[in-house]
Amino acid sequence: MRILIVEDDFASRYFMNKILNNYGKCDIAVDGSEAIEAFKMAMDEGSPYDLICLDLNLPSMNGHEALALIRQHEKNSGILEIDTVKVIITTAVCNVANIRKAYVGECKEYLVKPIDAEKLIAAIKRLI
Repeated sequence: MRILIVEDDFASRYFMNKILNNYGKCDIAVDGSEAIEAFKMAMDEGSPYDLICLDLNLPSMNGHEALALIRQHEKNSGILEIDTVKVIITTAVCNVANIRKAYVGECKEYLVKPIDAEKLIAAIKRLI
């Protein structure tokens, strides 16, 4: 499995990378713009991401904006919904408006920080 971790906080990145390395090759992006660039490059290389763990509070472009651009790029590329990248929102933002917006944006899971390793692993197992 190919995984993209989108997280601007070093400690959170380190923690998720340590867990997710057991499930596949992990790449890192520190903001939404880097995430979009990495996502497009992976698709262009013919090795798209299977999973993206995406924070909402990011510099340069927030997670909601990044998720919308990812989904738009998939649609423009003719990728069927069943084949889209699985996105787990990993954020400290825990309110109904943001949760609803994330699911409308087609995230598959929403985990609130601090991320619990067991919950993250359970979310991954539900998706793969």
